[in-house]
Amino acid sequence: MEAVVTSVVAVVGTLLGAVVAGVLQHRLTRQERIAAQDSELRRERLAAVTNLVAAIAEHRRAMWARENLRLNGADSAVYEHARTASHTTRAAVTAPLTAVQILAPALAEHAETAARTTFSLRNAATEDILAARRAAAIEAADRLVHAAVTAI
Repeated sequence: MEAVVTSVVAVVGTLLGAVVAGVLQHRLTRQERIAAQDSELRRERLAAVTNLVAAIAEHRRAMWARENLRLNGADSAVYEHARTASHTTRAAVTAPLTAVQILAPALAEHAETAARTTFSLRNAATEDILAARRAAAIEAADRLVHAAVTAI
């Protein structure tokens, strides 16, 4: 009888050990998967913000050039070329702005403000107003970057 009890205890102990090991392995695998997903999301957020800031900077540069030409009475062909370029850079803001809004909703307001402030360079009445709007656009983009440091 004692041999049977010893055998049953040994079998139960082995089974419990296998169950505990399985549960621990499952938790470890789950934690690793969650960590990998978090890391991937962080990379995607960083790429989205980086792409947006770069697109905004390019559009800001294009708008500055375009509006400066307009304010200084540049030749219409030269202005139209700059206008076309600014339309291209404006369109390039849309995708990264959408990506930030989806992937990093905590940054959406900063992203929208940075884009909107850059768009406001259009139709500045004077060179001083254009310069002030450009400075505000740079500051808004900087605020987005600083907010991203915290959020990402």
